[in-house]
Amino acid sequence: MSRRVVRQSKFRHVFGQAAKADQAYEDIRVSKVTWDSSFCAVNPKFLAIIVEAGGGGAFIVLPLAKTGRVDKNYPLVTGHTAPVLDIDWCPHNDNVIASASDDTTIMVWQIPDYTPMRNITEPIITLEGHSKRVGILSWHPTARNVLLSAGGDNVIIIWNVGTGEVLLSLDDMHPDVIHSVCWNSNGSLLATTCKDKTLRIIDPRKGQVVANNFEEPVALQEMDTSNGVLLPFYDPDSSIVYLCGKGDSSIRYFEITDEPPFVHYLNTFSSKEPQRGMGFMPKRGLDVSKCEIARFYKLHERKCEPIIMTVPRKSDLFQDDLYPDTPGPEPALEADEWLSGQDAEPVLISLRDGYVPPKHRELRVTKRNILDVRPPSGPRRSQSASDAPLSQQHTLETLLEEIKALRERVQAQEQRITALENMLCELVDCTD
Repeated sequence: MSRRVVRQSKFRHVFGQAAKADQAYEDIRVSKVTWDSSFCAVNPKFLAIIVEAGGGGAFIVLPLAKTGRVDKNYPLVTGHTAPVLDIDWCPHNDNVIASASDDTTIMVWQIPDYTPMRNITEPIITLEGHSKRVGILSWHPTARNVLLSAGGDNVIIIWNVGTGEVLLSLDDMHPDVIHSVCWNSNGSLLATTCKDKTLRIIDPRKGQVVANNFEEPVALQEMDTSNGVLLPFYDPDSSIVYLCGKGDSSIRYFEITDEPPFVHYLNTFSSKEPQRGMGFMPKRGLDVSKCEIARFYKLHERKCEPIIMTVPRKSDLFQDDLYPDTPGPEPALEADEWLSGQDAEPVLISLRDGYVPPKHRELRVTKRNILDVRPPSGPRRSQSASDAPLSQQHTLETLLEEIKALRERVQAQEQRITALENMLCELVDCTD
């Protein structure tokens, strides 16, 4: 008589639950563009969603706490002349987001902590180098201001956003359309998938494919999915991979281990409506007091709904085994250090006391003067010190514009109130 051995794992009973209705974001016109990106990006401060926009491309950025119905006139981030195809928050600055578009450009934006009065139309910098649409963006996990983009021209470009320069261009490695790109944990390697049905592991600084033979998989998992693409999200702290089918209505999740059979099915979260896209919260944005190990932001046709993954625990104490130290917002390297060959693991933080987002930090862009060909005659001056008065002046001008707009709005409301009071008096006189 045999006994079935149950595998021991603290994640065997992870369960998913949709947030309450008042915690969703309603009346958002989610983009209908046929593209395979997630259309949603989230961090501990903001939720960003690619939306429908006439005459160009746009996305909306909402503070996480601004749940409920979104006003139809809520300001958007606009500037692209064609649909936005992908967005990605900078892992080292929660106020900086990059957007990629069908117009062949990448734009990097500084999002203010306050709600702007009008659309944000001026990016910090526009990156131009692709000859066709740009559909994939991914920030480097450990190096400051390093951003990867991939386009319909089958080219991968790695940029230094701080200077606007191209650090590396990988233009002869993919014979067909690139479907996805991701970094490894320290940003030394890339994994790419391509329409030629080949998975490549690339060392971008050497410009070489370092692994390309995946004929013998270590594990094979058959998936029952719709025709839509799978959006994978991996949490290295728990070794759980979540597979969200775009156009599907479920999230399947698996635990990855070092011993055979390597991939262990855990469960499936299912709902009635299919997802148009999905955002994945970084670990530092989760509620550790509720044993939350993952949070998704599911896009419907007209709303965004948080879905919370929880490990059931009876104790109210901090669960050390669920929350090892996790990557924080501080970069481990500068862009030039990474380009020179250095690697560094992410700078980790503890979640024991919860995570408090840092204060607003500006991204500075240093643009070289291409007309100035004279060799430097002395030590290089500090960009941040020389630009400080200009930055302060820009901030002052922005504040003055906001004050002026608010005054005009108040005056208009006062005039309307006076007109309504006069109408009311006339009505009262008529009835008398």
